[in-house]
This record gives sequence, structure tokens and C-alpha cells, in this order.
Amino acid sequence: MSQAARVKDVSDKILAEASKIIVGKALEIKLIEACLFAGGHVLLEGVPGVAKTTIAKTLASCLALKFERIQFTPDLLPSDIVGTYIFDQKAADFKLRQGPVFGNIILADEINRASPKTQSALLEAMQEKQVTIEGKTLQLPSPFIVLATQNPIDFEGTYPLPEAQIDRFLMRIEIGYPTKAETIQMLKNLRSIMESRVNRVADEKTIQELMPLIWSVNVDDSIRGYIADIVEASRAHKAVRLGGSPRAATSLQTSSAALALIEGRAYVVPDDVKTVAPHVLAHRIVLKQEAVLDGTTQEDVVTQVIQSTKVP
Repeated sequence: MSQAARVKDVSDKILAEASKIIVGKALEIKLIEACLFAGGHVLLEGVPGVAKTTIAKTLASCLALKFERIQFTPDLLPSDIVGTYIFDQKAADFKLRQGPVFGNIILADEINRASPKTQSALLEAMQEKQVTIEGKTLQLPSPFIVLATQNPIDFEGTYPLPEAQIDRFLMRIEIGYPTKAETIQMLKNLRSIMESRVNRVADEKTIQELMPLIWSVNVDDSIRGYIADIVEASRAHKAVRLGGSPRAATSLQTSSAALALIEGRAYVVPDDVKTVAPHVLAHRIVLKQEAVLDGTTQEDVVTQVIQSTKVP
């Protein structure tokens, strides 16, 4: 079995198990898998009750990874995330009490409800895969992925994520309502959904072995040119104040390579770029105020950019 075929086999098994609990979200699950293999993080958006938390817990169960949930609230402190040293009276010494960030899959629930100071506590963890507590740097487990959720319709009592932090997320994935057929299927599967019964299909060691394979995926120069054209076009769009950064370009390539692996290919095709672009690029675009007032969305801009960019 080739390396790409091995990744596809694991991905297909994850999808099959997760689909027992999560109905009708195959693409969303694949995109989260791509972020996991690429070593990136995900911003999940959707109204309450569309299974954002369930997706994170189900993936952790399928992969036998340590799952930690952090409920962000206005009074949450950075130490509540990364941990702190406490005095052990028996040992007469300070001992580290690790925070919930020391897990493999971290669900940062309603991240925009915490203060900017607390939100920033995740920055080092997400970017460097490490945290610093009382001057001591500690490595986080591998794999490590943050799935942060936001409610896009409830802004009261929230602190919008600054562009610098949003840029740390490899993808933003919208979790929408299911169709009528999917709702009916969900109701049929209600017992297994409530009991969250899924089989383990991989483990921490397997994921660690598969993650470096992303660098073996062939990305032709024509694909790199295509990615560069898309990013350049996002900057030149008339509705955009700030377009895609160099990090947006690198994120497009790594995401496309990860998706290619999941599909069982050792090379990237333009369709890979087209599939990930709306999720990689949209949240990195800052629109002009007049465009926002006209009803233009970030997704609209990315769609127009992709349609207007020549495919190699």
C-alpha cells in the first residue's frame, strides 16, 4: 500500500465511523482531517445545535486521542487554559498543574466570549505547539489541533477575534443546518448518536506517522502559480481592504496537499485548491466598509476570485 493510499484508508475509516454520529457533514469532516494532517487549526462557525462540539468529540473517539474542552467565558483566565504552578505542602515544593491545553484535540467553545488577554493565551500554543508557564517552556502533545467555535449570530457580550488571531486558523468551516433527508436520518440514528458509539480506527502513533507525509505530496509549479494568482487576485479585488497574506498562500498549499493525501493522491490538482480556498482564504480577507454595507461577504469575494483566476 502506497503512503497516499494508507492516508486515504485511515481517512475513509474515520469518515465511516464519524458518519454514524455526524450525518451529512462528509466534506466538513474531511476538511478537519486535512487540518489535522497539516498540523493546522480550525475555526468552526454555526448556530447552536448543529453538532460543532459533537464533531470534535467524535473525531477524538475515532482516533483515541485525548480530548479537552475549554468553555470560554468573560472571567476565564490564561492560567485556566495553560495551567499554573501550585504549592504541594507534602512535597514542600511547587508542582505544575497542567491546563486543558495539554491535550490532542482541544475544543475552544465560544472562543469569542473570553477577553482578548485570554484569547491570546492560545496564540503561542497554536503557532509554536508549546506554552510558557512561569518562564518555563513546555512542549504540547502531538498531534495537537484546536477546534474553536463561534456563534455567528450572537454578538452580545463577545470580544471579536482580532485579525492576527483569526489568521492562526488554517481553515474556517461553516457548520450549517442539515437537509430534511439528513434530519430524518439523524432521527433514525438517534440512539447511537446519543450513546456516541464509535470504533477506534487509529491512534496517536498512527497520526504522528502520517502527518509528515504531507511534505511528500508533489506540488507542481503550475499549481504554485495558481495559488499565487488566487492570493494576488484577493488583494486586488475592489471590495477588499486587506487580501490574502503570504501565510494565506502557504496555508492554501499545505491544505491542498493534505486534501490530496486524503483522496489517495501523491500530487495536488487544481480542484484541491478550489475545494479548500473558500475555507482557507475567506476568514483572512478584510472587506472595505462600503462593501460590507452593500451586503458583500468574504465568501462572495473568494468565489469571484476563483471564478476569475485561470486554471492551469
